[in-house]
Amino acid sequence: MTANNGQKGTLIENIAKFREVGLLGFIIILSVVIQWRNSSFLTLENINDMITNTAILSILAVGMMLVIITRGIDLSIGATLALSGMIAALTVGAFPNLSPILAILLGTFIGLVSGVILGAIISKGGVLPIIATLGMMYIFRGLTFMVSGGQWVSAHQMPDSFKGIATGSFLGINNLILIAVLIYVAFYYFINHTRTGRQIYAVGSNPDSAKISGINHDKIIWLVYTIMGGLSGLAGVLWVSKFASAQGDTASGYELTVIAACVLGGVNIAGGSGKISGIILGSVLIGIMNNALPLINVSPFWQTGIQGSIILIAVVLNALVKRGVDMNALMRRRI
Repeated sequence: MTANNGQKGTLIENIAKFREVGLLGFIIILSVVIQWRNSSFLTLENINDMITNTAILSILAVGMMLVIITRGIDLSIGATLALSGMIAALTVGAFPNLSPILAILLGTFIGLVSGVILGAIISKGGVLPIIATLGMMYIFRGLTFMVSGGQWVSAHQMPDSFKGIATGSFLGINNLILIAVLIYVAFYYFINHTRTGRQIYAVGSNPDSAKISGINHDKIIWLVYTIMGGLSGLAGVLWVSKFASAQGDTASGYELTVIAACVLGGVNIAGGSGKISGIILGSVLIGIMNNALPLINVSPFWQTGIQGSIILIAVVLNALVKRGVDMNALMRRRI
């Protein structure tokens, strides 16, 4: 049985690598085609803008990957982002001399609190993730409108130091890109080289077996939603700094884009599998589509349809791959 499990694990890893190579190949082919249609696509300036615009999406995709791996979903991240961003914007508006680092910590803390509450409802309360996150989405949106009084915070109400979080750079690298890289490096180590990181995969692969082996299932579930909340809070500050605007409907529906990036990156929506390298490619592909389709004069209506078609194809391919893995494991099983 151990040998069979090892063979199945190797097969899954090989398929994952093949899928990532295929996705990378598709990105390269798509980039060449777009460059052929519009020569300004692969310029350094446009590439830098595209990566910068994708940074926030890629940060959120990390947290969503962990949630999906545990067979969960989080529909509240857009609302959490809006709430933390609004509170940070109102705070720096009232205290213009506040350090940008403190503003980032404040937004992250708001997100962490939101994630802790949500994680407790799901892990301790036994509420289905889709129901719990949907309910909290409306609560967080309501809180955002309450703390802002229904108003929005504009650029002239924010100090330059706060707006510089997103526009500034370090060693020639935009701050958003730098923060995203640091987060990816940290979470790559976390999920691949720590006991807790491996337990997250174990819980998603087989919750019952994880419990029998002594893994605290509720603790892991609580942890991943707390991480997702913290990253959403951080993204809220970065979003408001980047667009120099905080509104009650900020990032409305953005959670679907984040989920799409994970699905395109090969994260199994049924839980148990997903890789950092995959969600990077998924985020990049969405960034390319958002940037390139307007460049080649594709109608906004067609843009939505094209993105939806690509996501649907990815979901179908993931389902076929999973079916193939299960069938292969069944054929190899020895009675």
